[in-house]
Amino acid sequence: MEKATKHMPSHQLPERWFLVDAKDQVLGRLAVKVAKFLMGKDNATFNRAVEAKTNVVIINAKYIKLTGNKLAGKIYRSHTGYPGGLNVKTAGRILEGKNPSEVVRHAIAGMLPKNKLHNVALDRLKIYAENEHRHGGQNPVPIKL
Repeated sequence: MEKATKHMPSHQLPERWFLVDAKDQVLGRLAVKVAKFLMGKDNATFNRAVEAKTNVVIINAKYIKLTGNKLAGKIYRSHTGYPGGLNVKTAGRILEGKNPSEVVRHAIAGMLPKNKLHNVALDRLKIYAENEHRHGGQNPVPIKL
């Protein structure tokens, strides 16, 4: 009688596609649920050391909601590497700019585990600012969050 649990290797897992509409969703609550899908925690064969092969397409990222004073108070910092090269932007400025999906991507990336599968899971995340996306051929399953 074996006491070890058998886990499915990644090549035996089916590839899954989900579609999430972010319109009027709260950023943090959406990010938690999407991060769980990307890690594969919704699957019965979850193993944290194996890639889940779950793709998530997020549409309407431009219309995400932030609670409280986060539009003006939440600050995103980046540095160029040169002295005095600190770039500071607020969440409201990023959402009004040319790439509003970065707010959603940053929130989800912060909720994924910081290991070798972090970038693999982020590569399977597709975020679009508007309603159109180019993954209709994969027949993503719409999810109501």
